[in-house]
Parts: sequence; structure tokens; C-alpha cells
Amino acid sequence: MQPVDDVLSRYPEVRGNLISVLHEIQSRYNYLPEDVLMYLAKKTGVPITRLYSIATFYHLFSLTPKGKHQIQVCLGTACHVKGSQRILDELKRKLDVEEGETTKDMRYTLDAVRCIGACSLAPVMVVDKDTHGNVTTKKATDIVKKIEKEG
Repeated sequence: MQPVDDVLSRYPEVRGNLISVLHEIQSRYNYLPEDVLMYLAKKTGVPITRLYSIATFYHLFSLTPKGKHQIQVCLGTACHVKGSQRILDELKRKLDVEEGETTKDMRYTLDAVRCIGACSLAPVMVVDKDTHGNVTTKKATDIVKKIEKEG
């Protein structure tokens, strides 16, 4: 599997870099496919149980396919007080998914998180790697519309 081999070529010491290796592999596939994990285990000698324990322990990793765009709505205390649940509910309605789900077209995955660490900007949502503060339901749907226009 060329993508895995490419990642492994940059990590001569895999065991000390498993999280980085898994992160790079996930960035190629948008999740950690079972066949890829099996290949990685065979190629590196790392037990598959070790790979699965890392992949299931850290929230960063997913064993199920994710959408091209990741949307996270913060439901931490500051965000919740300022209306983040309404934002999440509006995005669920607009995207026709529940939290933790991916749209049928594989464009979006919607997640609720407990804290993004940007309480002064509450309510906050993260789309891919961009943090958006002082979000309203309109601003949230405008962000999604902008992504749709960009293709």
C-alpha cells in the first residue's frame, strides 16, 4: 500500500512514532481503514491490538469514514451558555445528520466536542482546521454555504 509505505519511509523508528504515523495515515484516508491497519501491523511488527488500542483511545482517530470536511461544535460551558446547542441543532437540520455522523455524500462529518479551548470566543466551532468564534446559527450555515460554493 503505497500511502502507508510513503509514511513509513519518513519514520525509521515506528514504535516511538505510532501516533504520528497513524495521524498521517488517517489524513490520507480521512479515517483508519481496517485493511490499512492490518497492513501496518504486518509491515512494522506492531501488534494489531496495539494499533487498535491507540486508535480507539485518542479522540483524534476514527475507525469509521469521515467526511471531506470536519465540523466540530463546542458544547463546553461557555459555549453552551451562549447558545452552541442551537448552532449544533441547526447544523444537524441543515446537513441532515446527527452528531457523530457523516453526510451521505461524504462531504461533512458533524461532531460535538466538550471544549475547544477558546472560551473567550464562545460560541465556537471548528471547520477542518479553522476556528470560528462568536458563531450564530446564521454564521454557522453561512460557513457551510461558503464551503459548498468552493466545491
